[in-house]
Amino acid sequence: MESTTSQPKSVAEKLDILLRLQTIDLDLDEIMKIRGALPEEVSDLEDEIAGYQTRLEKYEGDVESMQKEIESNKAAIKESENLIKKYSEQQMNVRNNREYDAITKEIELQNLEIQISEKRIKEHYAKIEAKNQEVDVTKNLIDQRGKDLESKRKELEQIIAESKEEEDNLMKERDDVVSQISKVDDKLYKYYEKLRNSLSNGLAVVKVKRGAAEGCNIIIPPQRIVEIREKKRIIFDEYSGRILADVDDEEEEEEPKGRRGRRSV
Repeated sequence: MESTTSQPKSVAEKLDILLRLQTIDLDLDEIMKIRGALPEEVSDLEDEIAGYQTRLEKYEGDVESMQKEIESNKAAIKESENLIKKYSEQQMNVRNNREYDAITKEIELQNLEIQISEKRIKEHYAKIEAKNQEVDVTKNLIDQRGKDLESKRKELEQIIAESKEEEDNLMKERDDVVSQISKVDDKLYKYYEKLRNSLSNGLAVVKVKRGAAEGCNIIIPPQRIVEIREKKRIIFDEYSGRILADVDDEEEEEEPKGRRGRRSV
């Protein structure tokens, strides 16, 4: 579509530009609907895999820490063995029973330290084995979910590629329209954005068709319809807050089938 360079000034121009913005946004909504839940699914998979990666890094860090503990305990065993050897040599040259008993106790203490270190080594190896199993499980999960993510991404990329040109054109046109309305009535534009985001069907600016407002089917009194058609001021639907921008005269002759009161927003 050809860009509009002039800025809307009158109420009628503002309403026309808002209707145009609403039409563009509905077209963009349709493009998003075609993509369905794929963007959310891709995002969820990315978050899930990131969580598994964090878990994997923790497991691998735990294994590395336990391996260092094993090396430390092996060094302690070696040190105790050297001390036992030293004490055994000293024991051969004692001068009395008191010295002999003292050295014997030191040897027994070092043997106890060796037993404790060996026990710790055994426990660490068992923990490493269990942790490695968790590492394998996590790697498998990352691999499986990675394949799912790749598949979802390709599917989404294909859909995006098919509608890219249309979406780019709509976004360019939207930027132009937003620039026009926000410069002359930024509050009205912000109201439109807030209202549109709060409504399930995204209809913030509507026409009156068959005597009722689009999007909520609330019957509009005849006098109010005249005011809407005149476009001399911004008129809001008192129930839903929607901006009543125009009247569809082609269908106005038909008797409205709705009833007075709020049916849905």
